Amino acid sequence: MNKDLTSDADTAARRARYGSLPERIRFEDMTEEVEAAPGGGANASYDPEGGWKYYSCLALDLGL
Repeated sequence: MNKDLTSDADTAARRARYGSLPERIRFEDMTEEVEAAPGGGANASYDPEGGWKYYSCLALDLGL
């Protein structure tokens, strides 16, 4: 029985120090629906002639 009193005192001290957990957030409140452009938009197009602009090579960067 003495252990229950100690446990209750520890629980009360812990609640006084840390408080309680925040309220739960529903899954519906965490998600957002946004309509996407068909085909990925203007940024999704592939340009084979402009591909060299984005080529990266460590050897070329170092001048080797």
